[in-house]
Amino acid sequence: MKKLHIKALAMLLLGGSMVSCGDDFLDSKIYDGIDIETGLNSVNNIGHALNGTYYSFYRYYFAGNYATSFGDIASDLAYWNRSSSHFNAINQFTPSVTDTYLSYIWEYGYKVVDNSARIIKAGEAMKENVHEDEIADLDMYLAEAYALRAYANLVLVNVFAHQVMVDGQDFSAQPGIVVINEPVAAGTMVSRSTVGDAYTSIVNDLKSSISYFELAGQTKENRVYMSPAAAWGLLSRAYLYMEKFDESIDAAKKALAAAGDPALAYTPAAYKALYNGEGSNTESFFYLAINTSDNWSANSCGTLWSNYSYGPTPYLKSIMTDGDVRRAVWSWNTNDKGVEEFGSGKFGAYGLGGNSAYGTNYLINAPEMYLNQAEGYLRSSSADITNAQNALLVVAKRNPAITSVADLPSDKDGLMSFIQEERARELFQEGHRLYDLRRWDVSANLAQDNVSYPEIDWAITGFKISDCVYPIPADEINAGFGVTQNEGWQNTFPKK
Repeated sequence: MKKLHIKALAMLLLGGSMVSCGDDFLDSKIYDGIDIETGLNSVNNIGHALNGTYYSFYRYYFAGNYATSFGDIASDLAYWNRSSSHFNAINQFTPSVTDTYLSYIWEYGYKVVDNSARIIKAGEAMKENVHEDEIADLDMYLAEAYALRAYANLVLVNVFAHQVMVDGQDFSAQPGIVVINEPVAAGTMVSRSTVGDAYTSIVNDLKSSISYFELAGQTKENRVYMSPAAAWGLLSRAYLYMEKFDESIDAAKKALAAAGDPALAYTPAAYKALYNGEGSNTESFFYLAINTSDNWSANSCGTLWSNYSYGPTPYLKSIMTDGDVRRAVWSWNTNDKGVEEFGSGKFGAYGLGGNSAYGTNYLINAPEMYLNQAEGYLRSSSADITNAQNALLVVAKRNPAITSVADLPSDKDGLMSFIQEERARELFQEGHRLYDLRRWDVSANLAQDNVSYPEIDWAITGFKISDCVYPIPADEINAGFGVTQNEGWQNTFPKK
């Protein structure tokens, strides 16, 4: 597997500084890092290696932009005004095997997966011989590594494979991703697991993460690191995708409890303050360390959702009432070409001068946990409408016109439609929509046509998006290390 067998993947950062080890997987030069083949021989070095893995995760090639933005750009929520070409093939559902964004998501996702696997193997091997003063730190590092690997694998299997469950239909036997439980040696031939095997690995990793956090009895205070709340929250998400609704509900409750049941914002000012920058979102369990000094500048999500062409579709605007507090971060500007641009929304960094490059990515958040519970209660075998309404109300009250469950639908179909729209309203810019549309098996309208803006006029209508499967990058296939292509992937995309 080309992306995993080169020794350059072994280069890890010393200390907490964020300095790139280079973008080229074929680069085998040794910088000032630790060689993962020989250097993971102390708890201190495990900690340094973990910092390096976080940095690969944090890069704009992965969670810092591409892997996070992908799920909304390829959906009915992202309007492309065509003033730049960024992500245009993804938004218009015309990807290719050489698509830059797909290539980097694959590449950096596997950086995180492989480095996490190496940390886990080395850390568990040294547990019996570690000084007792270091055991808690080692357990905490292992907990974080397991959670990082699970997060990366969940992204990879969602992007590059069929959705595991589609409205009760089981696709777990479909080709998935390369599951890496052991580090991959140079020149090793690999193969793709099934989608179901990938999800089994994800769930097992998250359970291991939670167990190690319990053993450690400690977490890092800063939410830019994985924590029990983040691990439980990610597990709730994975279970929801697997349609294990009772388990998703339970994990969501435990995530909220581990985070101290953070209060949600219900006024425009309080909501906008969530996005002031520097980790200002008190509803978030896990976010990226983006700030005024460490950010991706033009490659940031904030730039993508402003002068790189993207904003909410007229459809999303139509289901977001004027009084909804979430509109507090919505604004529009006109660029020098007379084209209307979104003001970057959740990436506004409103407390940092409004520079959208400083807006961070909030990846696992409390509102999602309430929405997971609402859907879980409704779609479980018991179809508990009352509990679904109660969980939904916590988030739906962002619209001040909704004050009690009496303002929510009381029938199952109506409530499910409301939940689907509420996930669009609440999770916009967090990267969930593509996977939601696919797993619900809806016929989606896509690729908003800019000619009639701001009217709702789609270039693609009634597309069965649940069948859509993206291609494995050509570089990986052509490397000849055993990864096979998604057969017939082109036929799963709409023809305009």
